[in-house]
Amino acid sequence: LRFSCRRWGGLVQAGGSLTLSCVVSGFTFDDYAIAWIRQAPGKEREGVSCIRDTDGSTYYADSVKGRFTISSDNAKNTVYLQMNSLKPEDTAVYYCAAVGDSYYYNFRDGDGMDYWGKGTLVTVSS
Repeated sequence: LRFSCRRWGGLVQAGGSLTLSCVVSGFTFDDYAIAWIRQAPGKEREGVSCIRDTDGSTYYADSVKGRFTISSDNAKNTVYLQMNSLKPEDTAVYYCAAVGDSYYYNFRDGDGMDYWGKGTLVTVSS
């Protein structure tokens, strides 16, 4: 299993937008839930969002609802996280991770995820 994550956009000011993408190879999308999980310095991991391609369900942390949108392009094996109205508290390292679809709820705290990509740093200045 291989993740290739990219951050579209550079340093962002509060109120700005940024898109993360994660290209996954080595498994079938339908078998897994793909999530974005972040960790800020000195804080615990937080599951930001998750998408299940089995039925298209999406899930979000309360802290990002209405601001972030997760989507997938199965033809490209890519999951995106569109982040709008960014806040300084969104500053963190963001990881793409996968877990068997039935265990999608593991994304909430990141425990039990099967596979992890390398993180990408998102910095939001005030």
